[in-house]
Amino acid sequence: MPEEYPVIIIGAGMAGLACANWLHRAGRSSVVLEAADAVGGRVRTDVTPDGFRLDRGFQILLTDYPEARRMFDYGSLRLKNYESGAVIRLANGKETVLENPMRVPLAAFAALGSPIGTFSDKMLIAKFVAQLQGQSPEQLLARPSETTLSFLRHYGWSEQIIDSFFRPFFGGVYLARDLGTASNFFAFVFQQFSRGNAAVPALGMQQLPEQLAARLPAGTVRLHTPVAAVLEGGRAVRLASGETLRAAATVLATDGPAAAQLLGEEAGTAPAARATTCTYFTTAGAAPSHGRRLLHLNAAPNTLVHNVAFPTEVSPEVAPSGQGLISVSTHGEHGLSDEDLTARLRTELAAWFGPTAALWQHVRTYHIPQALPVYGPGQPPQQPLRLGETLLRCGDWVSYPSLNAALGTGRQAAEMLLSQA
Repeated sequence: MPEEYPVIIIGAGMAGLACANWLHRAGRSSVVLEAADAVGGRVRTDVTPDGFRLDRGFQILLTDYPEARRMFDYGSLRLKNYESGAVIRLANGKETVLENPMRVPLAAFAALGSPIGTFSDKMLIAKFVAQLQGQSPEQLLARPSETTLSFLRHYGWSEQIIDSFFRPFFGGVYLARDLGTASNFFAFVFQQFSRGNAAVPALGMQQLPEQLAARLPAGTVRLHTPVAAVLEGGRAVRLASGETLRAAATVLATDGPAAAQLLGEEAGTAPAARATTCTYFTTAGAAPSHGRRLLHLNAAPNTLVHNVAFPTEVSPEVAPSGQGLISVSTHGEHGLSDEDLTARLRTELAAWFGPTAALWQHVRTYHIPQALPVYGPGQPPQQPLRLGETLLRCGDWVSYPSLNAALGTGRQAAEMLLSQA
């Protein structure tokens, strides 16, 4: 590999920044080319003129992710934890508070008459938690898989707990309530929720990529630099400006469709992805979260409000003093204009949180078509990262849909390059 040229990494998302960091730690130079105006890829936070900090889509960091623990300085991020559990709105409109059943399964269902599931369901959760102990994430992801829904049924859980807990909770993780995601990924995520916390940096999720970018030498990351093509099997790239840059090797750290375009492949070869919409509202004074840092899940079918979070309860710094911030997630394609979606959300929110919810001020709506890659039964936990001697790829779209996979594939791509230097 010619030492006079740097490794070119296309994309300053989590995978690309991880790759650059591991190369830098080993003394290998790289250049990260990013088309956008800031680092982060899908992990971005916007600051409004009024001082609200809006993550582009509801996101959390699971603190026990192995790659995250390798990569981040949690203390500098000033992580703020959600409480371990959720408020669930049942199909009949009633609410119940569920402490995290993945961490303390029997305490979570203290009342035998809990509307979430049967006594047998609660015993099965305790059994599943015990079975996951001592297994590594790699072992869980290597399991044979079926859909999560079929796994839940085969394991013995009732339709009651599937509809009132698993669909709203893991439907939010997967961005799809059909629970068609592979069961090996379900086991991995279940273990992560049982071991660690769901957290956000005090100033928003973009603090994660910014921490990684800050560790790189000045000039490593070039923003506003879209790439038009990868040339010579990764030994050069052509920028949209017409400039050609020579490379020791090139790493594609974009999303799937962008990678396919750069390689000159048909759009249909890009992996499928799930879409989500995040709508932000504000309210004067405290948000109606009952003072708890809990995610609110909607188990009622045929609704646009799938889950609701109150970011200011977790980190007051994401809003001006005295203001409440509400994040509402709608998964999948809905075909509504922002105005129609906002109106219908207000109606559903008022039925849940009371008539004052109809008065919440709409701030911004984010449509995220490539929010998460689809990961179905039978997919390998990771596809090949090496496309050629001097061309590699990384990102959760070549693995499983999570921040852990993005960071992990970035690290592995760097290790592959270093092993051949």
